[in-house]
Amino acid sequence: MKRLRLISLMLIAIMGISGCNFGKPNVPEGVEVVPKPTYVIGSEVILKANHAPGMQGAKAKIVAAYDTTAYSVTYTPTTGEPPVKNYKWIIQEEIKNHIKQPYDPGTEVILKADHVKGMLDATGKLDTVESTTVYMVDYTPTSGGGEVKNYKWVTESELSPVK
Repeated sequence: MKRLRLISLMLIAIMGISGCNFGKPNVPEGVEVVPKPTYVIGSEVILKANHAPGMQGAKAKIVAAYDTTAYSVTYTPTTGEPPVKNYKWIIQEEIKNHIKQPYDPGTEVILKADHVKGMLDATGKLDTVESTTVYMVDYTPTSGGGEVKNYKWVTESELSPVK
């Protein structure tokens, strides 16, 4: 009986661990973790970004911080939808066959980011370039709805501390 209980507990533990991806968010390979970011992992912040409805002014929790180059990009979705202008943000490591050095504004690229439907493998033109710390956050929109988990990306300038 004890052996059956032990085996059952082991199976439950294994299923739990495999289902959570070991707590690791889906991040592009090669992006560098910031060892001492301005906003530490687990801290609460207020979002100043307005990338999505209900984002601006929302309270968020820092999930991760990375040192990279962030780009706003205008791209044509692979779904046939009209072009998306000035999408914020994709990072250096989300550009197909990316190089180490930052690209110049106006460079045409293929996206390997998959933030929204139609983005993966879309052709885009880089609008702005910013070497910065980018953060992944969890937040609940001020407009209602459920929590948004592992939102990619907000820059340091788009965050403010909770007072």
